[in-house]
Amino acid sequence: MAEIGLAASIIAVIDLSAKVASQCSKYYANVKNAGDDIERLQQEIERLKATLGQVQSLCDGPNGAKLQSSQNLRNGINDCKKQLAQLESKLEPRRYKLMSRFGWRAFTWPFTSNEVEGIMKKLGKCKDSISFSLQVDQAVQVLSIHQEIVLNRLRSAADAAFDSHAEEHNARCYQGTRVQLLQQISAWASDPSSECIFWLNGMAGTGKSTISRTVAQNLANEGDLGASFFFKRGEGDRGRAEFFFATIATQLVQTLPCLAPHIQNAVEADPAISKKALKQQFEMLVLQPLGRIRPDRQKSSTIVIVVDALDECDQEEDLSVIIRLLPQVQHIASIRLKFFLTSRPELPIRLGFKDISGRYKGLVLHEISKPIIEHDISAFLEYELTRIRDEYNKSVTPDRRLPADWPGQSNVQSLVQMAIPLFIFATTICRFLKDRRCGDPKEQLAKVLKYKTKSQESELDATYLPVLDQLLVGITNLRKDELVRKFKEVVGSIVILASPLSTVSLARLLDISKARVDHTLDLLHSVLSIPPNPDTPVRLLHPSFRDFLLDTEKCEKHPFWINEKKAHKKLAAQCLQRLFRGLKRDICNLQVPEKLRSGVDRQTMDANLPPDIQYACQYWVYHLKEGSGMICDDDEVYKFLKCHFLHWLEALSLIQRLSESIGMINDLIAMLKPAASTVLSALLYDTRRFILSYLSIADSSPLQLYSAALLFAPKESVVRNIFQTYIPNWISQQPEVDSSWNATLQTLEGHSDKINSVAFSHDSTLLASASYDRTVRIWDAATGTLQQTLEGHSYGIKSVAFSHDSKLLASASDDRTVRIWDAATGTLEQTLKGHSNWVNSVAFSHDSKLLASASDDRTVRIWDAATGTLEQTLKGHSNWVNSVAFSHD
Repeated sequence: MAEIGLAASIIAVIDLSAKVASQCSKYYANVKNAGDDIERLQQEIERLKATLGQVQSLCDGPNGAKLQSSQNLRNGINDCKKQLAQLESKLEPRRYKLMSRFGWRAFTWPFTSNEVEGIMKKLGKCKDSISFSLQVDQAVQVLSIHQEIVLNRLRSAADAAFDSHAEEHNARCYQGTRVQLLQQISAWASDPSSECIFWLNGMAGTGKSTISRTVAQNLANEGDLGASFFFKRGEGDRGRAEFFFATIATQLVQTLPCLAPHIQNAVEADPAISKKALKQQFEMLVLQPLGRIRPDRQKSSTIVIVVDALDECDQEEDLSVIIRLLPQVQHIASIRLKFFLTSRPELPIRLGFKDISGRYKGLVLHEISKPIIEHDISAFLEYELTRIRDEYNKSVTPDRRLPADWPGQSNVQSLVQMAIPLFIFATTICRFLKDRRCGDPKEQLAKVLKYKTKSQESELDATYLPVLDQLLVGITNLRKDELVRKFKEVVGSIVILASPLSTVSLARLLDISKARVDHTLDLLHSVLSIPPNPDTPVRLLHPSFRDFLLDTEKCEKHPFWINEKKAHKKLAAQCLQRLFRGLKRDICNLQVPEKLRSGVDRQTMDANLPPDIQYACQYWVYHLKEGSGMICDDDEVYKFLKCHFLHWLEALSLIQRLSESIGMINDLIAMLKPAASTVLSALLYDTRRFILSYLSIADSSPLQLYSAALLFAPKESVVRNIFQTYIPNWISQQPEVDSSWNATLQTLEGHSDKINSVAFSHDSTLLASASYDRTVRIWDAATGTLQQTLEGHSYGIKSVAFSHDSKLLASASDDRTVRIWDAATGTLEQTLKGHSNWVNSVAFSHDSKLLASASDDRTVRIWDAATGTLEQTLKGHSNWVNSVAFSHD
């Protein structure tokens, strides 16, 4: 209705301006001595009409709905209407008797020249106000368009934000708890001189994620939250760092719309940016865009990004890279960007923070004084237990109600002492007490308190054993064995899933009935998030439940222990069986090879590739690897690849995961049983060449796997010979192709000038190339993907070398310098100056402590690789020195 009202107002004002202009024309024709004033007023009204006409055209256009919702524009139109109505009223003839006798000649112009000047100024202000609102709103629309482009093109991790649906029902800090800690974090966030990183670490179950959600909510309420990312192992992309910076960027463009065009430019310059190395993503999607915006004095000068549970990231190597990259935000001038991080104190994370010592503020959660933790847990339990009592009493007859003082102060204190320092104990026990499927709260509390007197080797035992032990109460030993088997089958799968599945999808994957899954989960609502919608994923309420079930030290202590490797191996087999049943050629009915993957709508995708099949496609190799599986000729892996290899690639292409197949094939090659895998080995090596050769075309057009890819594969290709019947019959003339794959594994393109040097990292994962285009490029040796481009030299680069621990990369240049880079992040660590001519060669010592450089200045120089200090200058050559090397000792 608001849109209709504005459109009608514009039409009314245009009609009113036309009426006033008509009145002025009549005065102009019949009144003497006021012609100049009338003419000037008419011209101002015409200019106003032109502006209104422009507004009307834009409102009728494709973005009209957004424009019509502008309150500023609405106010400008209303002011204009008011001024014109007053003008019309004063111009309206009132001497009707004279009018009927003499017409317009009977009237005089009602304004003096000064009054006309005042009217013109008011109308001019109206016009300018409308024009300004129009410009502002159009600018906002442009930014909105940029935002939409970024959000559509930049892939991000679903449900990673603190306020996502997946995090909606997870706890925040209760009022009156964590008061001092939250004040300390708030003071850090608002202090312009504080460190750019706050690291809160603590053992499992101490409440880190609850604090993170509370901090994020408080910052959002104040308008200071830039973005949030809650890592969670077993939640697909949330358990990986691959989309971490892309997800942060998509949230930042909503917080800071002025970032949108800069991030859009980065995405357009490199559409695959979200798959690039973390350093490249960080620089192009966060650091550089923030560096290009202007400060907004009307908004907060500080924004904070909340990152929870770093330890839940699958790749340890990624953790140290992220930690070492983040301090670079302190150099951004447009805004103060800070990071609030939480994690367990795992070794890779501790080492990462050691590398940035002095550039972060740290706090250990489980070392907060015991009285403070005791107070907070006590306050939480008293509140929750009172709520449980009141809700229970409302739902039962008077004779079943709990006493008004239940559970009693002594029981509360017992629970508090059992809980310290684990908040997860308190929250899990409260969920257990209010779960009516298990019994009434009084009975449930008695079960929990039994564990108070037992010697507990871990606080997690007291947290989870009451929940699990009640599953076995009152049933026979034979029935117990059956129940435990079903528990391990269903819950054992849930805790090791790489991405959560619904009960419907889990039942299909395990090839059991949904009723069996539901029955197994019925009494586990206090440890698992089990939504009423059967198509919504089941999730762990806390990762410590996984830790508890998989702890190898508990294998003899309770029947619910899950053998992790055995569970992975079994799930890998279930994935393969699901793919055997579910995959086929042209699964989404594209029909023709040239049809693009992007033309498949979500409904078609979900109908033909349901979540369980998508899961199996992505993770069957992962489960096989985690289960320490070995593969050989004629086993299930060989049979699957021989039957469904192309179908599997087609499905991966459709779900935009085809590039991950290279890593999966490499993992399978590493699992080959040496003496029994001749045939499978040949197949796997051939599949890797096949994928590397046709990845690009198959990624955009999946059915090209069966036509162009097979047609142009070598005659002796194993894949071609197995699947040659898939080549379309309408292709009558097949091209001439080589008999076998040539020696070229990959061709890496990107340099714009001559390449002088290449070097592999000593772990064989990276390849560096040095060029006269003044850059060093680092490539993924397995996939050929460009990971980083190192810029800084002012002339061509002659030589490049990795340190033997693969952590550092050195480059030698005609600019007479040697540069040392962090191989993981691409950060420039040192610039070594001293040579007086071109530097031709560099080499690291085998302990990675020293670096030697050879130059046209006839010297060899030896440097300390860590500090960049010149250790020695070796003289004696009478001409250029072109190469240098260390002995192995």
